[in-house]
Amino acid sequence: MGRPRYRKSAMAGLLVVDKPLGWSSMDVVRHVRKAAGFVKTGHAGTLDPLATGVVVCCIGNATKAVERLMSLPKVYDTKIDLSAFTQTDDREGEREEVEVAEPPSEEALRAALEPFVGDIEQVPPRFSAVHVDGKRAYKLAREGKEVVLEARPVRIDSIELVAYEWPIASLLITCGKGMYVRSLARDLGTSLGTGGHLASLRRTAVGPYTLDGAADAERLLAPIAQSDLLDVPPAD
Repeated sequence: MGRPRYRKSAMAGLLVVDKPLGWSSMDVVRHVRKAAGFVKTGHAGTLDPLATGVVVCCIGNATKAVERLMSLPKVYDTKIDLSAFTQTDDREGEREEVEVAEPPSEEALRAALEPFVGDIEQVPPRFSAVHVDGKRAYKLAREGKEVVLEARPVRIDSIELVAYEWPIASLLITCGKGMYVRSLARDLGTSLGTGGHLASLRRTAVGPYTLDGAADAERLLAPIAQSDLLDVPPAD
């Protein structure tokens, strides 16, 4: 496939989309681009197909702000299944059951979460879009090739334990750019001596952009006008 053809337009601004389950972030971009009359469109932060929630789309000249918007803090509402690991670190992969003689208590879970808050080193999932020798890690993993990823610095501002009923821990996470909740699920399980994979993930905010008033999939079937867009915030 070649590069998409864009229509020149004065339309510019941001559209906050509530990404449905099963769509990739680029699926969102394609739908927004079509609804906007094929004006140049990008997004400010990827969400996996199995995740839902806030994707900030940048339209027209607002695409120049993509990198700046990607650095905004993000909030995730997530459920982690501590009974098994998976190759993909989420529920899409085959389960690798872990025998747990005694499930960890809520106190033990809270204590295990504490070291993950702050500036930490995190290894991305093998099935991720990280580049390895010029290829995406997930493509190499799907080909059955060994994928070795280096740890990299990420920031987690806070983790709130919302609910816990073995084997599901419900968390509210605020973090910076590039943090993989799938990796957190895996590493939390390793720390506890249990399994750990992502059962569900919903992004509820990217900086000031939340689900309030976000466009859903049905809204993207209708044309988008300038009046539907938010202004790009000024650079600091």
